[in-house]
This record gives sequence, C-alpha cells and structure tokens, in this order.
Amino acid sequence: MPAPPTGPTDPQVIEDLLVEIARQILDEGPGAVGGIGQWGCSTVCVEVCPERIGQVLEAGACRVGVAAREAPSLANLGRYIDHTLLKPEATLGEVDQLCHEALEHSFASVCVNGAHVRRCAEILQGSSTLVCTVVGFPLGAVAPEVKVYEARRAIEDGACEIDMVLAVGALRSGDADFVRRDVAGVAELCHRMGAKLKVILETCLLSDEEKDLACRLCVEAGADFVKTSTGFSKGGATVEDVALMRRAVGPTLGVKASGGVRDAEGVRAMVEAGATRIGASASVAIVRGEDSESSY
Repeated sequence: MPAPPTGPTDPQVIEDLLVEIARQILDEGPGAVGGIGQWGCSTVCVEVCPERIGQVLEAGACRVGVAAREAPSLANLGRYIDHTLLKPEATLGEVDQLCHEALEHSFASVCVNGAHVRRCAEILQGSSTLVCTVVGFPLGAVAPEVKVYEARRAIEDGACEIDMVLAVGALRSGDADFVRRDVAGVAELCHRMGAKLKVILETCLLSDEEKDLACRLCVEAGADFVKTSTGFSKGGATVEDVALMRRAVGPTLGVKASGGVRDAEGVRAMVEAGATRIGASASVAIVRGEDSESSY
C-alpha cells in the first residue's frame, strides 16, 4: 500500500483529480453513451476547497468522494437562482420582500444594488441565502479602482458574492491587458476578504470571438464565475451563449445565466447548456412552475 502524502498538496493537482473523478462517474454511469452518463450532463462543475481536501489527503485518505449534481426540478430550482432586484426605483419594502421570498424558497442569494447590502445581510443573517451585489453596474465603464472600492465596501457591509461588469469597451478595443487587470484587481480583493467574484460580460454587445476572449481573460484573472448579462442592455441570456461560455471556461468555473429567464423550462435549458447559477427577478414564479413577463 503506498504511503500517504506527507507534504503540501498542489491545489491544481487536487482540482484535476476531482474533475477526473467526476468525469469517470459520468462516463461509467448506467446508460452512459458517448461519454455522457444517465444524468444527461455534458459538463462537470467542481467547487474546490484545496486547504480542506489537502488536509484529508495528508491525513492518509486514498480516495475522495464526490456527489453527482441533482438535475433541476421544481423541488430544487431555488438553489440555482440569484433572486434579483436591481431596478433603480426599488423601495425598501420591496427589498425586504425579496429577502423574505428568498428565505421561503431557499434561493442561492439575493442580488441587490450596493445601497441595500447591509439591510439584506441583517435580514438573511444565519440563513443559507447569500447576499450578492453588483459593481461597476450596469456599464462597466468606471476606473478599476472604483470597482475595487465598491467591492470592498459591499463585502464589509455583508456581501458574499460580487457581480462586476466587464470593461466592455476596453475588450472591444482589443485591450486585453486592461480587461485582465480590471478583473484581477476585484478578484484579488474578493478572495482576500472571503467573497466570490462573477464577471458580467454583457454578451449581447459582443461577437462570439469576443465572448470567448472575455471568458479566457476572466479565468486568467481569477474570477469564480462568468455571467451573461446585466439585464439592462439590448439582450439577455441565450442557451447558445451559455454553452459557448461553458466551453471557454472549462468544467470547473461557474457560469451564470441572467436576463430573460422567466420559467422553469428556461432554467432547465440554461443548466443543461452549462449554467450553474441563474439570475432572475421572476424567481418565485419560476419555482412555482408559472410563466412570467419579467424582463430580467
């Protein structure tokens, strides 16, 4: 029997190990065809905590178990959804209602403007629902230092997730270095303060080549998710864009579909295309199996 590891474990080795285990589960599942198991998954999403897994391996574990992701159904749709209220005219009463709906339906997070973060954090304290906020919203056309300040203030107020808008104009101008640095500055701040970063690409404004480049820059800069849309431009999420983003970022980064997801079938389609989170304001209607005319 080989001796257990005795030194530090490389986080990339751990991540590669978990991805390979998950792939084998999918490939060897009952009814697997063409590399896709019975669960109908074509991608694998692994959330890695290298420190904890490293401790387990160093203690002598020779096997790591992972659970297959449950297919989305009305019973579990809430865990995929960031319950969203970003309209500028939102009242405090509507913000409070958003939080209470999130608690009732076990949504992954509430996504609100920065002015409401502290209020939401107080209401949701002790629950599994996180507070998410937006940075550089909705245009992405502010200085990188401003985005970092916004993110820091929001995290200090209780945000656990930051959705920042990509510098779309810089990307379209071919300034990849600026885009990478812009994202990296917020990513470093978020991770140092224990938060996760999602980067909004505003896919409706980009060519497929630009979407692919944006995704790759986000990976290089250390983002945790890429996200389709703000919901404030001329288009929202599409299945095609989600699939493109999933291919570009690989199996382990999160992909969030936002804008125009109005019903449970829409959520399922996005998840099947590779989304791991959905941004929606029609969240309650979605989990109740209803249709909604909400535009976000």
